[in-house]
Order: sequence, then C-alpha cells, then structure tokens
Amino acid sequence: MSANSSSKLSLYGGIAANVAIAISKFVAAYVTGSSAMLSEGIHSLVDTGNGGLLLYGLSRSQRPADAQHPFGHGKELYFWALIVAVLIFAIGGGMSFYEGIKHLEHPEPLEDAKWNYLVLGVSIIFEGAALVLALRALLEKQAAGTSFWTTLRTSRDPAVFASVLENAAAVAGLLIALLGVYFGHLLNNPLFDGGASIIIGLLLMGVAVLLVSRTRALLVGEGVSDDTLAELQTLACGIPGVTTVRPPLTMYLAPDDVMLALDVDFDDHLTATQVEEAVVAVQNSIRAGYPEFKRIFIEAKSLAGRV
Repeated sequence: MSANSSSKLSLYGGIAANVAIAISKFVAAYVTGSSAMLSEGIHSLVDTGNGGLLLYGLSRSQRPADAQHPFGHGKELYFWALIVAVLIFAIGGGMSFYEGIKHLEHPEPLEDAKWNYLVLGVSIIFEGAALVLALRALLEKQAAGTSFWTTLRTSRDPAVFASVLENAAAVAGLLIALLGVYFGHLLNNPLFDGGASIIIGLLLMGVAVLLVSRTRALLVGEGVSDDTLAELQTLACGIPGVTTVRPPLTMYLAPDDVMLALDVDFDDHLTATQVEEAVVAVQNSIRAGYPEFKRIFIEAKSLAGRV
C-alpha cells in the first residue's frame, strides 16, 4: 500500500467512525443531560469536519505544477492542516471548555447513566480502531532505529500526524468523559461531569497548539534533518571530480517532495562535458538514496573557459 493510500485510509476510517459516534453522543447528551457527553459530541463533530478538510487538502496538493505554481501545489496540504488545528482549538477546545464552565455554574443532575456508558464504550472501540489505522500509516514511514515519538515529531505528512494526534486525543477524551460520568454518579456530584468537559477542552487546545507548531514549520519552509544534510554532502563529495560541496539547502514542498540546492566545486582539470557528467552522477546518487528529492539544483563553480 502506498503512503498516500494509507494516509487516505486513516482519514476515511476516522471520518466514518466520527460520524456515527457524534450522532450517538449527541443523542446520549440530550437524554442524560451530560456536559461531558455533549463536549465529546462536539469533539467528534469537529473531528469529522477536520478529516474532510485534510482529505480536501490532500486532493488539492496533488494537482500538477502549472505556470503560476511551478513547484506544484504540495504546500496546500500544510495550509489545510493549519486550518484544522485552528478549528480544533477554537471549536473543539473552546466549546468544550465553555460547556464545562457553564455546567459548573449551573449543575444539572445526571440521568440514565447507562446510556452514557453504552455510547462511551462503543465510541472507544471505534475511535481505537481509527487510531490503529492512523498509527499504521505513521509507522509505514518510520525509519529503522527511529523511535515512535521521533517519527511522530518529525513527520512531514499532516494527513498522518494530524490523524494520530486527533484520534489519540479522542480516545483520551472518551476516557476522561467516562471517568467524569462515573464519579459524578458514584458521588452524586454533577461537578465531576463539568470538570471532565473542561479537561477535554484543555486537551484539545493542547493538541491544536502542537499541530499549529508543526504545520507552521512546514509552511515557512522547513528542510530535512541535520543527519540527512550531512549524508547528502557525503554522497555528493563521493562523486569523482567533486572537490567541495557547501552545506545543502533544502525545503519540503510536500510530504514526499523536497527541493535541494547544492553549491559544488569541481576539479579544475575537468572539461565542461566531464562536469556535466559529474552533475548527473551527483543527482543520480542522491535520488537513489533519497527519492523524495524530486528537484535538485546544482550550481557548478569555475566553469568559465572549459571546453
């Protein structure tokens, strides 16, 4: 399965789960009057819309290059991921926090707790399945010897890392809502329910801040890691005729599309034809190890007077 296919599968799985779960949560919130359940319904509704936006961004990012966008539309996925992060913060986190405060100010006794338990239990199963799909898509891109957290932190695919964070927050939010409902009934204190809603809101805001930070770095032109830069320099220097390679310049245009600019000095005794052959050899060597470098620009020094 390709990376794009696994990314789309994780998004479709999340959307399908969230549609069904959101409906059931809103029904349970109406029947029981649970603030935490209402917050969870809002959370699932926001997640549904966010999955749709990421799919839309993924589709638009795959459009071919044109005269006005010579490097393609890959960064459009980063833009829509940023919109998703803002929506999670403002709607998901903000409304959940507001509902919790309102419930603390005007607590209402909970009724028919079995509905909450039933919906929360089913939701945990479905959200857990969506999280597994998202984790599989992330782990497909995990490099050998790299930890899970490093892979998540350095992932350049918002369709994957946003899905992982959203679904993980969804499972955590469900567990928090379950605890709020349980202790609210056990101690006959509806404040636990409102407190759970506030915690869910803060959780979503925290996830949104992480997503904003990650997508911001990609939007403003993040490059590859320091280790990769060093390996690129080593590969280029290993080509016969290359004498010096200055630190490479890179930028992600899309999750699997990186631009590379190299400033290279060649042996003064090479002819122009030999320099051209060395340039091709550098490009082939880099692409063999790093196929994501689809655009490689090499500035060759001291070509004047060569024949």
